[in-house]
Amino acid sequence: MFKTNYNFIKIIGLILVIGFLFAFSNQRNKNRIVGEPHIKFLGENELFITDANVSKLLIQNLEPVSEQPKEIIDLNKLESALNSNPMIKEAEVYMSVNGTLSAEIEQKRPIARVNTNASYYIDDEGGYMPLSYNYAARVPLVTGNIEKNKLETVFQFAKAVDEDDFLKKYVIEIRQNDDNTIDFKIRKSDFTVHVGSLNQLEKKINNFKAFYQKALKDQILDNYALVNLKFDKQVICTKK
Repeated sequence: MFKTNYNFIKIIGLILVIGFLFAFSNQRNKNRIVGEPHIKFLGENELFITDANVSKLLIQNLEPVSEQPKEIIDLNKLESALNSNPMIKEAEVYMSVNGTLSAEIEQKRPIARVNTNASYYIDDEGGYMPLSYNYAARVPLVTGNIEKNKLETVFQFAKAVDEDDFLKKYVIEIRQNDDNTIDFKIRKSDFTVHVGSLNQLEKKINNFKAFYQKALKDQILDNYALVNLKFDKQVICTKK
């Protein structure tokens, strides 16, 4: 009987010790200072926003998270701050058990650059993206009658350029006219290509490719001032 009670006391003592150690460890873990965040950029597009830019966004209670205890860090708030940045497509913030704060960042990808009274990029989802102090993307310039909240037409053409190896190599300027029609210019040539509306766009692009290859072979590209693709069954050229 006495032996049984002694074992019971040992078990109770062990439970108390484990409970104390757990509470001590838990409290110590809560008070652990986060330290410098680990920032990881996803994909290949890592040029427009830097580690330093991201760190400046990881602010809570007007102080960098690297100087604050793990217990008070609001991961959802930090994630929202990152996702509100117009350079960032998507961000995820999480914390390991040892208090390391990590942020995974996917940046937006520009496919055209508006160059009117305002300058900004159009990203690959048709959204607004500001210019970066760190890097200038080599994408077609967009000129003409452009409104930031009405980018659909010029975006659709810029997307077609971005997805076509030939156009992506040669198109340097996209112009949206007052009537919402599209013109473009190509590298090393001074003629204007008039697309018109985006109806039958794929066919118009194929017609232009065929014209370009033939005119290049015949060395007559410099003879033209305007190449009109408005009619999907033919290419009409105006000489200089």
